[in-house]
Order: sequence, then C-alpha cells, then structure tokens
Amino acid sequence: MRERQQLADRINAVKAIETDLSDAVEFAEMADAEGDEASLEDARAQLTEIKARAAKAELEALLSGEADGNDAYVEINSGAGGTESCDWANMLLRMYSRWATAHGYSVDLVEETSGEQVGIKSATLQVKGPNAYGWLKTEAGVHRLVRISPYDAAAKRHTSFASAWVYPVVDDTIEIEINPADVRTDTYRASGAGGQHINKTDSAVRLTHIPTGIAVACQAGRSQHQNREEAWKMLRARLYEVELQKREAAAQALEDQKTDIGWGHQIRSYVLQPYQMVKDLRTGVETSDTAGVLDGDLDEFMGAALAQRVGATRDAVEG
Repeated sequence: MRERQQLADRINAVKAIETDLSDAVEFAEMADAEGDEASLEDARAQLTEIKARAAKAELEALLSGEADGNDAYVEINSGAGGTESCDWANMLLRMYSRWATAHGYSVDLVEETSGEQVGIKSATLQVKGPNAYGWLKTEAGVHRLVRISPYDAAAKRHTSFASAWVYPVVDDTIEIEINPADVRTDTYRASGAGGQHINKTDSAVRLTHIPTGIAVACQAGRSQHQNREEAWKMLRARLYEVELQKREAAAQALEDQKTDIGWGHQIRSYVLQPYQMVKDLRTGVETSDTAGVLDGDLDEFMGAALAQRVGATRDAVEG
C-alpha cells in the first residue's frame, strides 16, 4: 500500500505539472497577444516555478531503490584532526538536522558521544519521512573541512575530517536473521544531555556484530530495555544496508570510502579560508555559498550524486 501511494503521488504530481504548464502557456500567449507586459511577467514567474517542480519530480523518479522510501539512520564520526574534527562532526550533525527539518522530516537523536573539549566524537540521527534514505544515502562518505581554527591561538589554517554513514530503517516486512551468539552486548553510562536518570544508570547499550565488526549504540531511551530494543533495530538496519550494497555494483565505492576518515577518501570538501567554496569531488558540483550549505542547503549536491549513482548502477547492469 505504501508503494502504491508513492506511485500515485508521483503520477498526480506529473499530471498537475502538465495541467499547470498548459494553463501558463495559454495565459502567456493571451498576454503576448494583448501586449500586457505585467501579465507576461506573471506567466514567466509561473513557468519558472513549474520548471523547478518538474526538476524535483525528475529527481524523485530516481528514488527507485529497494529501501529508498524508508526512514534513515545517519551516523556521524569525527576523524583525523582531534579537537577540530570533533567540532566539525558537530557542524555536520547540525547541517543534516537542518536539512531534514527544512524538508519536513522529523529528527531524533539516538546516540551522542561528546568530544573531550568541544563537539562530538560520534552521533546517530534517525530521520523519519518519505524517501529519507533515498536522499541521504548520497551523503555517505568522508567530509573535509578547511578553515582558520577558532581553537588555535596562532590562528592557523586547519584541515579536519568527519564521516557520515547512512543506512535505512528496516520495517517489519523485511526479515533480517542475526545469530545472538554473533553479537556482543556492552552497557555503559550515557553521556551528554538527557537528565539525571540516564546519567546515573548503565542504561546505554552498544551492540557489536562480531563477524562483520559493525557496532551500533543507543542511549536515547530512559531504560536499558528501550535502548537495547532500539539498538537491535539499528543493527538489523546496518546489516540490511550491507546486503543492499552487495546488490549494487555502483555502491562499492561507498564501502571503500569508509576505510579511513582522512586524506584521499573524502567525497566533499568545505573550504572556509582562504576562500569560500564547497565542492563535491564525485560530481564536480560546487558553490561559494558555504553558509547556506552548512545550514542544510544540500539539494543540489544530493540531486547530482543521486543522478550519478543511478547512472552508474544502470551502466553496471547493462555491462
């Protein structure tokens, strides 16, 4: 039923675009015939808006992967760069939270480990809404920041790294079998905000899948039971995402990017000094609006990466 509704929504969106385009063209022709420049300007504005809607619908048509319509987990980890990378990881957490909120998604902080001085060592977000995973999966990889450090008294330029790893939330219709003997469970005291309750008990839970080395953690719940249940959902989601990658030849590059959070593995560079630029190293898309990007304006980057990924997958299948 969910797939049917998604298809119906896409068809209705295309029909609406066709109808509005026909009306706008007819309105423009009438205004042109009458020499009404003000009405012509209105028609141009309508056509520009319709063009933007058509471009968005075209991108959404690319979201046809098996789990693209699912909610998503976004796991952020600091990398090479010490205090700087912890601050950079926190900036990425804010960036993805703002992107999600701007697109009408709900965002839950599942786990957060604070940095020793500033920022975060790691954090996991759950982004809930239609096609959350389809969009966010293009952000998986290492992100590089170049700036004048606010934590360096000498005001030197620093390069920092942090990674984003994205995997879909699996629902009850997807069966993921895990041998409990293959999973190590660790409990610990939660850190960060959350009130006295979670900070006074060993309520946080970390699960490690020994065969693959995949580890997940949850501390958002008030009890160890709640966190254990959520951690098992996250682990199933991670293992499912690994299986999805095996089916996509084009997705193998993402697995390679995860090997090291540092030089040579970044998918995007964010340069704040000595000039302003954000550049995606996979697609070549770049912008000087660094403030906008860090505030969550990521659609252009996501769209280009999604189109490239779909094209690469198609070529691999045809090859």
